[in-house]
Amino acid sequence: MIDDKRVLAVVPARGGSKGIRLKNLRALGGVSLVARAGMIAARTPSIDRAVVSTDHDEIAAAAKKAGLAAPFRRPEELSGDRIADWDVLHHALLATEAHDATIYDIVLMLQPTSPGRTPDHLVATLRHLIEGNFDAVWTLSETDSKGHPLKQLVFLDDDRLDYYDPRGAAIIARQQLQPVYHRNGIAYAMTRDCIMEQRTIKGARTGAIIVPELAANIDTEIDIEWAEFLIRRNGDPLDG
Repeated sequence: MIDDKRVLAVVPARGGSKGIRLKNLRALGGVSLVARAGMIAARTPSIDRAVVSTDHDEIAAAAKKAGLAAPFRRPEELSGDRIADWDVLHHALLATEAHDATIYDIVLMLQPTSPGRTPDHLVATLRHLIEGNFDAVWTLSETDSKGHPLKQLVFLDDDRLDYYDPRGAAIIARQQLQPVYHRNGIAYAMTRDCIMEQRTIKGARTGAIIVPELAANIDTEIDIEWAEFLIRRNGDPLDG
């Protein structure tokens, strides 16, 4: 609980990942990704309840060992690769509230594929949500200027090359670029109203926590190697 707000953490971990088979069970530093999310949640006192949303029994078992509850299974219609985060969180919130006979004020999504999170990240996100009177708060990382939208290129129908955004033609130096940010998956905090009434994970008033550290967000084998490198260089968040 934080400022009298009950917090439900949801770890979404379906079994049907395509880039890496059973990605959420993949070990990083000897600990599976789903277990890492559960262990960090367990070390965050502000979290009242932490559950896994999965359709896979092996993932559920690994999550339970790491301290996550698995009071429900995600239904098949919410287990595809084109299901929105809101659908998963809405189902998890209602299912957990029905199981616990409790209403939760805040939903905190912890994606297993972002293993660099610490309890401090989660508390800062929750604190910003409450103190800023936001509907939602996301953690972000600054995008390297090489990936800036104004530097991106596309092929047109006749195979000619052009800028993704025509304004890119005027960019000469990176100093001209306004910083842009991308979601790193470390944490998404949303009020219950944002989920239930606005029916979105990005409410009318959404804020952000900028994470200055380099962060891995795992989709491919190369991302696993990057995450392992960051652990070797910066230390394992689980050792903190």
